[in-house]
Amino acid sequence: MRASAFLYPWDVVGDPAAAERTAGLGVRQATLAAAYHSTRALTPRHPDRRVVTARHSAVLYPADEARWAGRRLRPYPAGDWTGGEQDAFGAAAQALAGAGLDVHSWVVLAHNSRLGAEHPDTNVVNAYGDRYPWAPCIAHPEVRRYLVDLAADAAVRPGAAGTELESLGWYGLAHLHAHDKIGGVPLGDTAQYLMSLCFCPHCRTGYGEAGADPELLAAAVRDALARAWAEGSDERGHAAAERLLGAERAAAVLGFRMRTAGSLQAEAVAAVRAAAPPGFRVLMHADPVPYRCGANAGVDPASILDHVDGLVLPCTGGPATREAVLEPLAAHRRPGTVLAANLAVVTGMGGSPGTLAADAAHARSLGADELRLYHAGLASDADLAAVRAGLAELARTP
Repeated sequence: MRASAFLYPWDVVGDPAAAERTAGLGVRQATLAAAYHSTRALTPRHPDRRVVTARHSAVLYPADEARWAGRRLRPYPAGDWTGGEQDAFGAAAQALAGAGLDVHSWVVLAHNSRLGAEHPDTNVVNAYGDRYPWAPCIAHPEVRRYLVDLAADAAVRPGAAGTELESLGWYGLAHLHAHDKIGGVPLGDTAQYLMSLCFCPHCRTGYGEAGADPELLAAAVRDALARAWAEGSDERGHAAAERLLGAERAAAVLGFRMRTAGSLQAEAVAAVRAAAPPGFRVLMHADPVPYRCGANAGVDPASILDHVDGLVLPCTGGPATREAVLEPLAAHRRPGTVLAANLAVVTGMGGSPGTLAADAAHARSLGADELRLYHAGLASDADLAAVRAGLAELARTP
């Protein structure tokens, strides 16, 4: 199975050993961040630093000024966390290619706290009127134009043979915010979805056109969540949302959100293809459950593969998780479709590098034909040793 390791440019820039060390894991590809959200990250082997604080969402290359001139919504340049390198992606890509690795860009789209703070009209707004500044609403026409252009600009970088598009869809409540304190009341899958429904003016119009009165819908969401705030909620699935909101109303809402996300996904992928050379591969981080929000955007398994060359799917969490995400999509694959199982390999972040070979073999039995390893730059030396051993074992397995 072809394997790729995720990396940030700051893992490579300024570390002469990083590229060869990554290649030495047994991977054939590096998935390298070109546009990324704010984060605080360890660099456990870098010769000059141990912690990188990326203070806001940024592009890690010089943005195309001709594309963005005069635009209210535009990508932010990175700060000093790139080690002073103006084109950190380009420098890292060159080093990785020099070690014999294919490089694909990694582009985070609808997740940007600074954009939301500076332009609150772009935020997802929940049924209580609370804004989510980290989550730009993809029904907002200006947001959609920004995301489509960012996808093309950040994906098609010199040295990249393909791209992986993350958070290309709805974002919602779930977010590892600074000093997060939203776990006091347990909210299950369904309550998370209801708390992620947007009620900005654009979504209110969309709900109305779909046949769901937005005021009555917002009231129904608040009523549905009232018990959760008192007792918590462990309900899962859209069937629970249908019971809480009414089947007709819930279907109208989901239909509007799926159409909005689906059209954005198709438009963004088309823009990437228009900017890319022949053979450029376009993958998307996705979840096969259409109502899901977040970095792995919910998709319609029957239609998403009409647009992308493949999907990167969250497969950490045991056999049941891998079955839930791979089986619905394997049935819809086309010739040449890539289904990449994304496995966490950082023990301190819940990963299991020691079971990599077994986990990968199980994913392969369910239809996965590639691996993604999260995250080579964050892993300890012991984790990387386990990855090397696991990939070597997998290579010996028929």
